[in-house]
Amino acid sequence: MKEIYFAGGCFWGTEHFFSGVDGVVSAVSGYAQGRADFEGRPSYEQVYTDTTGFAETVKVCYKPERISLDMLTDLYFDIIDPLSLNRQGHDEGTRYRTGVYYSNPADLPVLEAAFARAEARVGQPLVVELEPLRNFFEAEERHQKYLDKNPDGYCHLPFKTFRYLRLYQDIAAFLGDEADPVTRMAEISAFIYERMKFFWVGFYIGRGSELVLGPFQGPPACMRIGFGRGVCGTAWKEARTVVVPDVEAFPGHIACSSLSRSEIVVPVFAAAGSDGHSATATRMPAQKTSVPATASRAVVTVLDIDSKDLDTFDSTDALWLEKICKLV
Repeated sequence: MKEIYFAGGCFWGTEHFFSGVDGVVSAVSGYAQGRADFEGRPSYEQVYTDTTGFAETVKVCYKPERISLDMLTDLYFDIIDPLSLNRQGHDEGTRYRTGVYYSNPADLPVLEAAFARAEARVGQPLVVELEPLRNFFEAEERHQKYLDKNPDGYCHLPFKTFRYLRLYQDIAAFLGDEADPVTRMAEISAFIYERMKFFWVGFYIGRGSELVLGPFQGPPACMRIGFGRGVCGTAWKEARTVVVPDVEAFPGHIACSSLSRSEIVVPVFAAAGSDGHSATATRMPAQKTSVPATASRAVVTVLDIDSKDLDTFDSTDALWLEKICKLV
């Protein structure tokens, strides 16, 4: 078993998140990286003054044969704002700074690579500490498993983050090494539809200059959508996730159902180095998937999700649905 220490803002939410990660044996809330001249065990009240140097930190013990440090660190970057200094959500102060602290020097190259990926993704220098662990003290019992004890308690993370984590892990485990992409799309649609209770969930597959309806869950839908048309065609053309709070306000919206009020469409990209012909595209029987030359990246499929309510989707949905789309 190995250990790593994550400071991600308020430790209540960070601990609850990592407790739900498959392969994590324990997640313990505590205080790390305090001043060298601080004597004794810090209390929550002392740390709260921002004079001790301690940061709210979670000690994560994990089985490396089940989950890698690489994946754990990527998940960590999924739940923090790496550009926010001494602030996460509504919580502000040096005790809420972000950082990754390691006890084994052999972990440093893996962590540096994860930091480099995160920096490349956001396009700016990170304000996340990466340091060897100096000290760590477990927090008081009332702070351990806080959200288990207080299900409606405060958390700086959106509560749907925890639902998406479970959904993502269950989909990945269920799909296993299944090779057929249509089968994978069908199962992903079913999982999202059942777990998240959205109105419509499905995939549209690129064929020539059109998106053609693929596996889906929900009422009958549009069978073909032109390149650049509607929300799906826009996400395909612009090769980016499109979040629409109100479909009626979206220019050129295609009304497959009058019950749809808000929508998110996530592109599925071809494998790197495939020149627009991914393994996903080439394995689809009796289909030739081509990407219009105007697309900035090779999008072969899009995931379309509709809700009966306005303003259902946000950046949290986008982040996790993009991760799920990589499983196609």
